[in-house]
Amino acid sequence: MDEIIQQTALAAAAAAERIVGKIERTELRRSEVFSTELSANIFFKLENLQTTGSFKLRGATNRLMTLQEEEKAEGCVTASSGNHAAATACAMQKLGLSGVIFVPEQTSSTKVDKIRSYGGDVRFFGTDGLDTEQYARQYAEDSGMFYVSPYNDEQVIAGQGTCGIEMLEQYPEIDTVLIAVGGGGLIGGVGSVLKAHNSDIKVYGCQPKASAVMALSIAEGELLDIPSEPTLSDGTAGGIEPGAITFALNQATVDEFITVSEEEIMEAMRLYINIEGHTIEGAAGVAIASLLAIKDEILGRNVVVVICGGNIADEKIAAIMSKA
Repeated sequence: MDEIIQQTALAAAAAAERIVGKIERTELRRSEVFSTELSANIFFKLENLQTTGSFKLRGATNRLMTLQEEEKAEGCVTASSGNHAAATACAMQKLGLSGVIFVPEQTSSTKVDKIRSYGGDVRFFGTDGLDTEQYARQYAEDSGMFYVSPYNDEQVIAGQGTCGIEMLEQYPEIDTVLIAVGGGGLIGGVGSVLKAHNSDIKVYGCQPKASAVMALSIAEGELLDIPSEPTLSDGTAGGIEPGAITFALNQATVDEFITVSEEEIMEAMRLYINIEGHTIEGAAGVAIASLLAIKDEILGRNVVVVICGGNIADEKIAAIMSKA
C-alpha cells in the first residue's frame, strides 16, 4: 500500500476522535429510485446536511483544533469559494478564535451570507480561487497570522477523511465511490481511508469540463496552471496551489477521473432535487452527473456518491429548475 495512503488514513482516524461532537455524523441514504433506474445499490452521503451545509467543517475544525496556543492567539486567515470559508468561520466561532476570510469576487451571495452569519470578517479578492488563496496566504504571512488552507494541509485533509470513516461504518460493503474534486482534499482524505480499508474500492474523481485542473494535471503528470471557465460547480472551480500535497495524494487514490458538461450538471441537479427532495449545489451535481455518465460501468455495484454541499443561491436554483 502506498505510504501516503496509510499515513493519511491514520491521520483521519485521529481526526475522527478529535472532532467527535464538533460536527454532524451525516446520514448515508439509499436511493430507491436511483438504485432501481441504474440497477445498482446507490447511496448518497449527505454532507449537504452537515453544519454550514458542506463537508468542509470537518477539515476546518480538525485544523483549528490542532493549532498551537500561540497560533490561536495570532488569529487565522483563510480563502475559499465559500464553503471552506463558512466552515472556518463556524469553527473559529465555536473555538473562540478570530480571523479574516477572503473569497473570490464571484462567490455566491448565499455563501457570503452564511460566512457572515458565523461572524466571519469577509473580504473579496480575485476572480480565480487560486488567486484568492495566494493573496490570503501572503496576507497571513505579512500579518503574522495562521493561514488555514482549504485543501493544501495534512490536517485539513485528515478532517475531510472522517467522512470516509463514517461511510465505512455505515456501509462496509461499499465498492465504488464518486466524489467531486476541486483542490483534491476531500477525495484525497476519503480515498485514502477507503483504499486503506480495501484497495479494490473504485474511486472516481468528478470534475466539470469547464474547470478540470486536477484531472488534466494528473493526466500530464504535473500540476498545470490553466484557466477555468465559468461553471455551476463554483465549489470546485479554479486553479491549484503550486506544490499542493493533494496532487500526489490524488495520484495515489483516484482510479479514474470523469468530466461532465454544464448541461449534464444542470440536468443531474434537477433530477436529484426532484427525486430526493432537497437542494444541492453545483459541485454535488458534478458527482451525480458523473454517476449517470458511467451507469453502464456500475451495474450491480455498491455505490456511494458524496453529496458534498447544498449551499446555492435561491435565484440560481430557480433558474436551473425553470429550464427543465
